Amino acid sequence: MTDFASSLYLGMQHASSTLGHWPALTLGRPAALAEPPGADEVAAHLARLQGAQAATLLPSTLHLFWDLLRLLGRGARAVLLLDSGAYPILHWAAEGACAAGPRFHRFAHYDATALAKAARYCAKAGLRPVVVCDGFCPGCNRTAPLRDYAEIARAHGGSLVVDDTQALGVLGASPSPSCPYGHGGGGSLRWHGLEAVGVAIGASLAKGYGAPLAVLAGGGELVARFRQASQTRVHCSPPSVAAIRAARCALDASTRWGEAWRKRLLGLVLRLRSTLRSVGLAAIGSFPFPVQSFVAASTPAVIELHRRLAAGGVRTLLTHSCAGPAPHLTFVVTARHSVADIDQAGDVLARARAGADAAATTV
Repeated sequence: MTDFASSLYLGMQHASSTLGHWPALTLGRPAALAEPPGADEVAAHLARLQGAQAATLLPSTLHLFWDLLRLLGRGARAVLLLDSGAYPILHWAAEGACAAGPRFHRFAHYDATALAKAARYCAKAGLRPVVVCDGFCPGCNRTAPLRDYAEIARAHGGSLVVDDTQALGVLGASPSPSCPYGHGGGGSLRWHGLEAVGVAIGASLAKGYGAPLAVLAGGGELVARFRQASQTRVHCSPPSVAAIRAARCALDASTRWGEAWRKRLLGLVLRLRSTLRSVGLAAIGSFPFPVQSFVAASTPAVIELHRRLAAGGVRTLLTHSCAGPAPHLTFVVTARHSVADIDQAGDVLARARAGADAAATTV
């Protein structure tokens, strides 16, 4: 079956034979006592890639944001301002942090005006805002207004926290109409041309790089404070040696072939959008990100198209956007897909549409 449900955007899979050998999968002690072999090297590479001073590795973004939001929310004057459309892990971490002290407020998704209003209200109350958001939202297919968010946070003595899981490895510096992803894969701050001053960037490497671990990048002082204060670095296992090896291999491979992979990925996404447009499906948003969602005439129609695709050997997803509960037909394109895979999906949908038209004519 042709699979459009995997988020390995650059197609990295890391077979065991590619990762070399290690004497132990885990050291049996937390990162607070000793970093696993290779962790510091990979973290330094990721810091350079994202334009940050320093970085550190964690097992997942849940571990990362659980500790980070508690750290940044310390003190009676802190308030977490969370983008309402952020990924659930950020909501869980913010709710957990609030149990430990800081106040918590949601603002409208990717709405800089709403954030500015909330930040002004907080400032009048003597509160310091910690703005929390995703760098890219696949639900509405938009990049966050990070420049506005960063300026608002800075103007009110606060900071910005970005979950950049979607963008890391895909988006990069100097985007253009002919190269909308930009170059290098360094993520959202690179794409927006922003400095990582007053910004903490958390991201999983599981999507862009196919490695099941996360990285926190930012200023040297912030990362040092995090490493000192993090409770998950004390009470949870660190990333495994295998995951760190996978991350190192992914970064090395991306340095050599990443531009070619992103160019191929872009071509496949554009072909998918064109193919599905020809059979009457409208894409959500205009950005050619690897996650593409489409709307049909009704909810039953979307569900039926999903069923027809599965019957025709094409696995897709039924997803909900940040705008509402109605399901969308979603394709996740990777660099391992082929033109034939895209055309297969188009053929199945064309037959489904022809069958629906014939049934309507008969009635």
